Amino acid sequence: MDLFELTRKLVDIESITTNEREVGEFLLARLSGAVERYNGRAERMEAAPDRFNIFAHWGEPVVTLSTHMDTVPPHVASREDVDRIWGRGACDAKGIIACMIHAAETLLESGVRNFGLLFVVGEEKNSVGALAAARNPRGSRYLINGEPTCNKLALGCKGALRYEIVASGKMAHSAHPELGESAIEKLLDALQDLRAVPLPVDPLLGSSTLNIGTICGGRAPNIVADSASAEVMIRLVADPAPLRAAVAKALGGRAMAREVLSIPPVKLGRLKGIDTTVVAYTTDIPEFGGAWGKPFLLGPGSIHVAHTLEEHVSKRQLVEAVEIYQKMVSQLLTAS
Repeated sequence: MDLFELTRKLVDIESITTNEREVGEFLLARLSGAVERYNGRAERMEAAPDRFNIFAHWGEPVVTLSTHMDTVPPHVASREDVDRIWGRGACDAKGIIACMIHAAETLLESGVRNFGLLFVVGEEKNSVGALAAARNPRGSRYLINGEPTCNKLALGCKGALRYEIVASGKMAHSAHPELGESAIEKLLDALQDLRAVPLPVDPLLGSSTLNIGTICGGRAPNIVADSASAEVMIRLVADPAPLRAAVAKALGGRAMAREVLSIPPVKLGRLKGIDTTVVAYTTDIPEFGGAWGKPFLLGPGSIHVAHTLEEHVSKRQLVEAVEIYQKMVSQLLTAS
């Protein structure tokens, strides 16, 4: 199965977060030939009930190529044209998996050993796979994490601070709103003040950003709402402690903030001969916690089309990524 065929096959296997089993089984079967031929080992690493990571390695894994098997909804089947492959996961991160496998097979054919492949579950939701892998390190000194960076080596990526913000009120007939207390109005006022909070800026990572992703509440148009909630994501570029205090102050007792997720920003290394960039999104890298070695971040495709119905990846970038991953592994093995 060539690079483009493998990418499309992976895209066509639905693996929305928590439903990674089928793609995991496929990858174990796909890797079995290289494991047997080159005296390697492949294993399931339990990450959550009925969910597993995959770790394959040849020799002692000094360098590990890693990305995630899960995707965001909805599933979108693959298609291709002359230049691109389309579908859910084309760039985030099924195409990256295909590139890493092809890079590994080429390295093995040329006699290179002491590296591994680690494919994890749950990156799109709570990084449960990376957290499980961090509890079970295998001696790797370098981690090449795959996310869409247009094949440039990311020098840093933002962190994340996610909240569920909940307001409570008192129901009343809408003809007499003075008899009730609108949770929706309290929530809207609190969110307006939250939007006005100054956000930190970093010379490398740029500005923090805030997104109000969901709002829900109320029971009917003729009832004063007794409950309302919103989900908020802040992309971090600095220590989250001052922002936590600023969030609490902005809400001013009108709503409660429940912290759902906190991932710190990270700054990453360079490698000779590879162009660099900075990315605004969050990855599994912080959750690995250094347990799999010094992290690097690179992959084909653009984050601008990931998570959209027009997700796609350039065939040219897929081919380039295979070569770049080989180069990175070889450089890091030499450095070790």
